[in-house]
Amino acid sequence: MNPTSSPALPGSSLNARRRLNELERLADGSADGVVDVLVVGLGATGAGAALDAATRGLTVAAIDAHDLAFGTSRWSSKLVHGGLRYLASGQLDVAHESAVERGILMERTAPHLVRAQPFVLPLTPLVSRGQAALARAGFLAGDLLRVSARTSRSTLPQPRTLSAVETRHLAPALRPTGLRGGLLSWDGRLSDDARLVTAIARTAAAYGAHVLTRTRALELHRDGALVRDETTGQELRIRARTVINAAGVWAGGLVDDVRLRPSRGTHLVLRSEDLGRLSAGLHIPIPGETNRFVLVLPQGDGRVYVGLTDEPVDGDIPDVPEVPETDIGFLLDVLGSALDVTVQRADVVGAFAGLRPLLDTRDAAGRTADISRKHAVLTSPSGVVTVVGGKLTTYRRMAQDAVDAAVAAGSLTAGPCRTASVPLVGAARPQVLAGLDVPARLVHRYGSEAPAVHALGLEDPALGKPVVPGHPVTGAELVWAVRHEGALDTSDLLDRRTRIGLVPEDRSTAEGAALEALARSAQTQ
Repeated sequence: MNPTSSPALPGSSLNARRRLNELERLADGSADGVVDVLVVGLGATGAGAALDAATRGLTVAAIDAHDLAFGTSRWSSKLVHGGLRYLASGQLDVAHESAVERGILMERTAPHLVRAQPFVLPLTPLVSRGQAALARAGFLAGDLLRVSARTSRSTLPQPRTLSAVETRHLAPALRPTGLRGGLLSWDGRLSDDARLVTAIARTAAAYGAHVLTRTRALELHRDGALVRDETTGQELRIRARTVINAAGVWAGGLVDDVRLRPSRGTHLVLRSEDLGRLSAGLHIPIPGETNRFVLVLPQGDGRVYVGLTDEPVDGDIPDVPEVPETDIGFLLDVLGSALDVTVQRADVVGAFAGLRPLLDTRDAAGRTADISRKHAVLTSPSGVVTVVGGKLTTYRRMAQDAVDAAVAAGSLTAGPCRTASVPLVGAARPQVLAGLDVPARLVHRYGSEAPAVHALGLEDPALGKPVVPGHPVTGAELVWAVRHEGALDTSDLLDRRTRIGLVPEDRSTAEGAALEALARSAQTQ
């Protein structure tokens, strides 16, 4: 296989032609069209369940009404948390599970997509010495979690105390008045959450799973589902021996007796120049809270994300959540409590919100921030397995538990879970990735496939140019997304395979390049 023109993992390419062929095969009514497991939802957990089942030797179809990572999985903070927050609230099992899964991603399955991220908690006058001591103890406890998860020190450095000079060196935008210093800690950070989901889904496809976007589940049954091809309107049945409902915040609409309490997490998008040079992320304490922070997350692409709210959501679940002005004002106020620069409403060039699918335990009262992030796997009387709750970091364990339940519900013969050691598309040893003669940004997004993406731009210089001034994404990346990553339209390209669409102005500028990438690829399929 030519490494400059083909994916590193055979069979991992997703595109319009493959989707059509596999949908027709499942709809033909033959015995070959019956799969062992049907997964509904292609966020991180659903894609993870498809990969888990496929690597156990089961036949799998995985569908989504929209696209890979269309829902909550693309609206996260892009962090792979070690569970410190859950440790502070006494959820020891959740904290340990998070730390273990973080280590698996960073050291085994996705080292190209997850790297160590430094964070500074500035000790401003709003942070009492008692709060500082508590935070310092928390970071040391977080390091013990790292040890218990057997994640190496070289992967995640040790937390330490910073002087005021060191703190402002890492974050010059901090207000110097009254600054006593800072606390430096480390956590995992994704290059992009939607890219993680794409890698999981493509890896599942390489192991034989049928990955079908634009395929909406209308009814779920023990033996499959009635679905609709959203590109044609045609309805068909996919037959399966067992079904996993991994539809996230929409899961309750597909299965009775699943009650959720969605929580909205909002992020702002700022231009990097508005905050100056940031060499680390920031934890800015929320006034009046002992264990909640606003995160300032430099992305390395000219943008900075600021989040995160945790507000309950009532009523119908929208496809794309709206960001209320109250969330924007709250985040700007907390930001202003620590920065020496003034960030105004006009400086917010974009905003996004995700809905966490938290399980309503009936006895939970008060804020959604107080609901446990532990996931739950429920099997309905009809035999449909539903997985809800949890968080992006623990998607793999959630998928494992869901597949275990599906194997039991369907009396299937399957091997043990293997996903803790199955590398995702693009994964390679750090020394291999470091030796690739391509821009580091491509390596952090595509791993071992970066040379193939880069080659597209070398073969056609027009594709090697950024599609938006000041943003690094090139036309080659858009073409690659159509040919190998299952992108079917401009929204797939701009809102999920790349994150250009987070800034509406940039999205408008890139529309033409996205349409051209789709046209180019249509000629080759």
